[in-house]
Amino acid sequence: MITDAIDSYLALRRAQGFVFRVQEKLIRSFARFASERGEDHLRTATVIEWASQSLSLQRRDHRLKVVAAFARHLQLEDPRHEVPPPNVFGCKKTRRIPFIFTPDEIHRFIEAATRLRPLDSLRPHTYSTLFALLVTTGLRIREARCLRFKDLTADGLLVLRTKFNKSRLVPLHETAVSGLERYLERRKRTAAADDHIFVSLRGRKLSYNAIDWTFRDLLKTTDLDQGRGGRRPRIQDLRNTFAVRALEACPEGRDNISRHMLALSTYMGHGSLRNTYWYLEATPHLMRDIAEACEGFLNGETR
Repeated sequence: MITDAIDSYLALRRAQGFVFRVQEKLIRSFARFASERGEDHLRTATVIEWASQSLSLQRRDHRLKVVAAFARHLQLEDPRHEVPPPNVFGCKKTRRIPFIFTPDEIHRFIEAATRLRPLDSLRPHTYSTLFALLVTTGLRIREARCLRFKDLTADGLLVLRTKFNKSRLVPLHETAVSGLERYLERRKRTAAADDHIFVSLRGRKLSYNAIDWTFRDLLKTTDLDQGRGGRRPRIQDLRNTFAVRALEACPEGRDNISRHMLALSTYMGHGSLRNTYWYLEATPHLMRDIAEACEGFLNGETR
């Protein structure tokens, strides 16, 4: 009975936009485990035993939560299925505090990218444009890597079927448009048959490893590799910087803030609005502003 329900459950979740490749492997693994014990209904003890096979606490917790979601689905039709409690392994999920680049650090970083070697090649133009685009649009690195010529439209960048199987249109500021156009003039003069916007010296779509290596090399060049306050920059921090700067520009007023957050969440392709709100609690100075506003409200001040 457990095995029979897997296909319908996966079809439902994928219809909601989830890829569910890893989850499918885990659910099918559990189903085999339960079947070997002759069980037709999901039992909490069996889930815990199966999840405990992983050596990592985080992996055990993840395995349990994937099957728990499946169990909730099964229980809607058959209450004999048991749903395991969420915190069996006492694993608390934490997210790393982002490194937020200052405007001066961004300028130094992009400027260093324009001096990448070979100087007479497309490479310095490729990376300076790519990193500038990441920090001015908040695109995920995979989304930027996968951009093709046809994705640059008069209305902005068309980002197709990315994380959470979503597509979206990303409007561009006129300065970003002009920067991309200058790069594309050079890019189209290359002999590359590949139609990706950002390509390597060999004319192929940039690999993540090549981008990450170049990012780390530029951090050393600009003395940013040690970071600050115990936080070292990662490539996704270019996206994080965009999000925080956008929140800093949020207009005052509860209704305005709500609309701003919803717009930002849509613009960045977040799967849930809580992923956007996370930037508030993850960024100390934004939290300080919130705390000061709350204190003022309690003291009868209006803003």
